[in-house]
Amino acid sequence: MKLLLSFSHVIDGVNRSIGVAVMYGVFVLMMILLWSTVSKTFFVPSLWTLEMAQFTMVAYYMLGGPYALLAGSNVRMDLFYGNWSLRRKAMVDVVTVIFLMFFLGVLLTGALGSTAYSLGYWGVDYVQFFWGLIVGDNQVGRLERSSTAWQPYLWPIKVVMIIGIVLMLLQAVSELIKDLARVTGYDLPEAQS
Repeated sequence: MKLLLSFSHVIDGVNRSIGVAVMYGVFVLMMILLWSTVSKTFFVPSLWTLEMAQFTMVAYYMLGGPYALLAGSNVRMDLFYGNWSLRRKAMVDVVTVIFLMFFLGVLLTGALGSTAYSLGYWGVDYVQFFWGLIVGDNQVGRLERSSTAWQPYLWPIKVVMIIGIVLMLLQAVSELIKDLARVTGYDLPEAQS
């Protein structure tokens, strides 16, 4: 269990560092929206501001989500849960985090397929496609672009989404490890921030 808790501690550290850095993304979003307002008022409106604000917000919540789970900032139905002991909460959380991991696995599968499509792969074995990209056997095809006037490539934000889903999945594994430790009698803090 100590080895698993060490692994959990590393995951928590990575997600804490990324989450704290990504928190400042809200200021990037504010600057983009401020420029959008200024350019519409005084200059020619910028084509890129709306989509860039959307991409920034996606990165903000996809990369900040694991930190929210780590800090215990996720939404819970506290009707009964708030009055339970830490051990009982951990027993319930073991079940719910398994459902979360299943959902994240399905989400990751869809994100990998969508990203492969955005890189020009039209087949069904996208895991093999990505492996081929890594070892140099495959090449990128026609890159998907947005259908808006700005027409940015979509693969960069899809890669950010994959990274966010993987980090969330790792944080869910970390939470499972900590909950199992609490169930078996280890004394751990309730939430770390």
